[in-house]
Amino acid sequence: MTIHGVDVSGYQSATYSTSGIDFVFVKATEGLSYTNPFLTAQTKRGRDAGLVVGFYHYPHMANDPKAEADYFLSKAPIRAGDVIVFDWEGYDSANKGVAKSRQVAYRDAWLKYVKGKLPTHRVGMYCNTDYWLNVDTSGNCGDFLWIATGGLPAGQPGIKHAWTFHQYSTAGGIDHDVAAFTDRAALAAWAHGTPQEDPMAGITKQDIYDAVWATDAIAAPPDQPDIKTNPTWQPQSFLKDLDARVRAIQAQEAGQTAAIAKLAQLVGSGVDTDAVVAAVQKAIADAVVKVSVDVTGPAGS
Repeated sequence: MTIHGVDVSGYQSATYSTSGIDFVFVKATEGLSYTNPFLTAQTKRGRDAGLVVGFYHYPHMANDPKAEADYFLSKAPIRAGDVIVFDWEGYDSANKGVAKSRQVAYRDAWLKYVKGKLPTHRVGMYCNTDYWLNVDTSGNCGDFLWIATGGLPAGQPGIKHAWTFHQYSTAGGIDHDVAAFTDRAALAAWAHGTPQEDPMAGITKQDIYDAVWATDAIAAPPDQPDIKTNPTWQPQSFLKDLDARVRAIQAQEAGQTAAIAKLAQLVGSGVDTDAVVAAVQKAIADAVVKVSVDVTGPAGS
């Protein structure tokens, strides 16, 4: 599932529509001297609407990445939960003459430096598929990838790498985006770095044992003499009763097998009936005792 947003700069109105969207990215700075003249108003517009807000910097990659990062940090009105973006593209006059290897090194340095300055924020990268597939050499996008495409459906940017935001349209003179979250609250929680609760946190092995074996919730066997006063059993008690019943059946089966074998030995031997009965009874008794010892082990073990 996805949610919708927009990204704005000095080319868009300070009163952009916030209807039907959950987030906005606002251009803050470019190079070492440009600040979006609508930065304050566009930011306020998003905050007043309760949107998740992000800020991005457009680089001049011949410059020092740390110097540009410091300029960005000095101008962007960043608050807790705001998303930080490095806008990695270089088709303009300030960047097209910069070697691609330098552009990659600049990106890596900017992301690392800003993350060090804002460790509790999500710091990621925006780029189009041309830069992602042809200029990138490592897949480094910081904390997330914001990918831009043209002519592809929202949420289907056509890349293998996991993406968090997708810019899919520029209809109406404004950039339209989707984010891979179920709702605004999920995006906000991610932006704030809220950890997902571990459902097993604080649970001990004893807790698990008690939950599995010591919960009194299984219907007691109907042939128990105290069924009315003790209608439910713990799983461990039920298992013990089942084990006792199985052992009794095993002993009975062994006795019957022994009796049949003894009878087979006596057929045609000319012994009297009493002797046969006595021999069979002894065979059954010996077999039951042997099975009991073999199955349960010596007393007290």
